[in-house]
Amino acid sequence: MASPKADGGKADLAALARGGRINFGGFLIRLLARLPFLFIAGQFYGADEVGRFAYALIVVEFAAQLATLGLKRGLAQQLSAAPDEDHTAVVYDGLIVAFFGSLIMMAILFVFPQAMFPNSEIRGLERLLPITALALAWTEIMLAALAYRHDIASTVRSRAIVEPFTISIVAGILAFWAVESGLIIAYVASMVGALLAAMWPFFKSYGFPHHWRPHPVKLWEMARRNLPVAAADAVEWGSRRIDLALLGLFFSPAIVGIYWGAQQVASLPSKLKTSFDPIMGPVISRNVEAGNHKAVAKQVRQVGFWIIAAQAGVALALGIPAMAIMNLIGPEFGVGFLILGVLLAAEVIAAMAAVSEAALIYLARHRNMLISFVMIGLEVALGIGAILVLRSMDVPDYVQATGPAIGLALALGFAALSKAWLLSGIVDAPVSGWRWPLLWAAAAALVVGFFAVMMPDWGQVAIGAPAIMIAFGFIIWKKGFGPEDRELFKMKKSEITEDDVELPPPGSSGSAPT
Repeated sequence: MASPKADGGKADLAALARGGRINFGGFLIRLLARLPFLFIAGQFYGADEVGRFAYALIVVEFAAQLATLGLKRGLAQQLSAAPDEDHTAVVYDGLIVAFFGSLIMMAILFVFPQAMFPNSEIRGLERLLPITALALAWTEIMLAALAYRHDIASTVRSRAIVEPFTISIVAGILAFWAVESGLIIAYVASMVGALLAAMWPFFKSYGFPHHWRPHPVKLWEMARRNLPVAAADAVEWGSRRIDLALLGLFFSPAIVGIYWGAQQVASLPSKLKTSFDPIMGPVISRNVEAGNHKAVAKQVRQVGFWIIAAQAGVALALGIPAMAIMNLIGPEFGVGFLILGVLLAAEVIAAMAAVSEAALIYLARHRNMLISFVMIGLEVALGIGAILVLRSMDVPDYVQATGPAIGLALALGFAALSKAWLLSGIVDAPVSGWRWPLLWAAAAALVVGFFAVMMPDWGQVAIGAPAIMIAFGFIIWKKGFGPEDRELFKMKKSEITEDDVELPPPGSSGSAPT
């Protein structure tokens, strides 16, 4: 199947816009599916059980991140550098690498299950939790391979429909007879369901390899080349989890559970960015391979603005009625409204760093990795420092618990500035997605929010939050989007001509990562 050429122009931006349209719909579906799970977890399982579940997930998802060895994003570069006829073999090589990586991680967790449940006994089927490491790793690689061929709908089905609806339904059923392990079992079921939903379109698109045999030396070389990307992925993932781990060192499981609930709501805007990853990877990697740095800068600026605008709108819609949203999760969770506000601000701050990194993993992977390491060190130091300062002020525990979120926001601010500066120097062009109409849109959202918070909790969530988002979106569309933005978001897939789906000429020069 032919891949779009790296022209850096309208076809590339149209592909990004099309991916954005599809994934914004997926985001809305994910939002509708995630809220029932949060309600079920908070109302039926309680903050203590949610905190225990959250800590176990940190360990398993970290194991899955290591098992993929950076192939979630690195696969696009591997495919860009290979002839079309070799793509199936490249993807299956990646699956074999992830299989062995997952086996190692699963073996460690099966032998030392206390790593997942350090402060409580292991109950029944909870020992099966490590199998999700393989399910997560394979799902990520299959969806990345499909995204390389611009199949984003499969990601939406797997991640935004099957996964969240499965965990909500299973958790709701088990709430009546298996409260002690229901959340863990529901999570395993959702990860297996997401894998099965990714497998069907993957086999339809790539089929089974013919005359292919895995070569240990080639597989090791693939894993070695992806280590910097794997490290960057692990650090980026860890930056969203280490705050929860820090919290467990200073506070009770109930506070950890409340923070996790806020984190789940706050992570919804970040899905808007991560949903662009599957389409950004192939588009940017092709332009890097062709040495078209100006096109890379243009794409980062464009997508950066789209993501900042979308995340800011969602953050305001969720942050202004923060107490109402947390109250709906459960009676113990309402005090987490401050945590939710700070975490939502952190997600908006992170947007520019995340978009810059989409190019840096191809252009300067080692320097990007170093910035990520510095960032996570800052997050730990600033998070602990904020907790100790707030504790010395003798404020309530739920206020002290904002410390890790404050550390996260400050560290992400450092990463956003550093990575944008680094990328701008490499491509010799500005890459910032900031536009001043964002402030005007935020002001409109605040005005609407002022009246929204006067309603009862259900009204703030059902009426106020959508109204805030509509007000923000209206101003952005009218004042922030230029003619090109509007044209791209109106373009249909059929409008891209045959000239836009040719392969780049063989032997096109690329830029070596540093």
